[in-house]
Amino acid sequence: MQNTDSTTAGTDAYVIGVDYGTDSVRALLVNARTGQEVAQAVHYYQRWKTLQYCNPIHNQFRQHPLDYIEGLETTVRKVAQSVPVEQIVGLAVDTTGSTPGPVNEKGVALALTPGFEENPNAMFVLWKDHTALEEAAEVNLKARTWGGEDFTKFEGGIYSSEWFWAKIMHIVREDEAVAKAAHSWMEHCDWMTLLLTGSDLAHFKRSRCAAGHKAMWHESWGGLPIEEFIVHLEPKLAELRGHLYQETYTADESAGNLSEEWATRLGLTTNTVVAVGSFDAHAGAVAGEIEAYSMVKVMGTSTCDIVVAPTQEVGGKLVQGICGQVDGSVIPGMLGLEAGQSAFGDLLAWFRQMLEWPLQNVLSSSTVITPEQQEALREEMSSKLIVELTKAAAQVNPAESAVLALDWVNGRRTPDANQGLKGALMNLTMGTSAPQIFRALVEAICYGSKQIVERFEEEGIPIKQVIGIGGVAKKSAFVMQTLADVLNRPIKIAVSEQAPALGAAMYAAVAAGVHPDVLTAQRAMGSGFAETYEPNPASVAEYQARYEQYQAFGRFVEDVTLREGEVAETTLVDEV
Repeated sequence: MQNTDSTTAGTDAYVIGVDYGTDSVRALLVNARTGQEVAQAVHYYQRWKTLQYCNPIHNQFRQHPLDYIEGLETTVRKVAQSVPVEQIVGLAVDTTGSTPGPVNEKGVALALTPGFEENPNAMFVLWKDHTALEEAAEVNLKARTWGGEDFTKFEGGIYSSEWFWAKIMHIVREDEAVAKAAHSWMEHCDWMTLLLTGSDLAHFKRSRCAAGHKAMWHESWGGLPIEEFIVHLEPKLAELRGHLYQETYTADESAGNLSEEWATRLGLTTNTVVAVGSFDAHAGAVAGEIEAYSMVKVMGTSTCDIVVAPTQEVGGKLVQGICGQVDGSVIPGMLGLEAGQSAFGDLLAWFRQMLEWPLQNVLSSSTVITPEQQEALREEMSSKLIVELTKAAAQVNPAESAVLALDWVNGRRTPDANQGLKGALMNLTMGTSAPQIFRALVEAICYGSKQIVERFEEEGIPIKQVIGIGGVAKKSAFVMQTLADVLNRPIKIAVSEQAPALGAAMYAAVAAGVHPDVLTAQRAMGSGFAETYEPNPASVAEYQARYEQYQAFGRFVEDVTLREGEVAETTLVDEV
């Protein structure tokens, strides 16, 4: 499609999408007119590799901002060398979320300041960190009982421990030094954009996507929840409320230009426009060519399921138990609705790690082979394990395996967030094999996806097509065919290997003036679809029967969890 902006028409224009995932960051250089993916680079976080500052037993997952900065410089400098630097007109960042971190009054991450360099509470609290379970329960209780507006109602009516306010409450209660030093808190996507532009913190353009889905921001009450409610949640947050923001901005808007410092560090120029930040799933949905009532499933360690709908058609309808509905969070002018699963690829990775225990712990004591040979064997076995499990699991007849699993090893995100839930297996026997368990885990993540689709449709939001993007969608035909069979729907797989980065690049192209709006950028830069998985009619009925068993199993486990938590909730009510 020809660009209508005469200031750039007829010239080559390139944009960079920077996508921060859970374990790495990648940069993608894209021709803003054609969508050609010119160059890409990836950097794995060095501190995260060894899970520094994390404690998985206690669901603590923190990331040091130096990992982000090092990855930014490494990847962007590499891709920027592929074309004349003056032709790189825009850059945009997407990140995981909610991943907030504390900053000082200049917007510097606390972990980059003296005295906080090794303090996990001064770092970014990764999306999968569930240390704020009690605080999330408190937010939900107080939102329902405080006597004013229920500020969770556009967040699906249930606030999660994965989100902004719950995480901040937990940190300020646990760490007095961080509580006193933190002038404000920023989502990862906002902090990266602030860093790149060198903007003043007080006037910086915060992400509509992050604020609306995770921080209870909504236009109907003038922005963030009022100070009276925030103080009711936690008196220590009284000053913080005034150091945050009221206005938010969509990801197609300019947040400013690259500062001189960062233009130099990245090998770019100060003419490069930096777009407002966004979350990875929402950017990925744009690259997946989302349209009204499509569901784009971003499938990686977890899933985010993104739907957009015409705002006027949804009207005042509130979809219960999802992760928010926000005007403009995906495509400006449309309502963005988010759901997802806290563990998707992570569930399969957990099983792989379980099976690898002897490789990691027993092999090291071997006197038969050298340490170098041990490491080579570990790497070879690890790389082949999922491949061979998948082949064997595909041969298992579901009708002949009674093994059933729940996919809640990292809690349940949607429908009806409850991060306190746990995964489970049932119907194990002495004859149960590893491939049977693996197949049950694959089925479980697919059944979890089916519950999400059903919730949207029960709430009056039709799902007219399903689009898959992300690592699992691209790499596992077995998972995708199972999902198509369970959903009894075709699933289209986007071509791009780096969909969130491509979506961020589309936002950058609009912010830089190459395209007038996101829909035009989608049409010009979209890479289309690689293949479509059609449901197998012979499998649909069998999976439906097992899905009903999954639902019954889930109700049983949730009831047990609820009974165990009744005492704790009674105590919380007494405290309130």
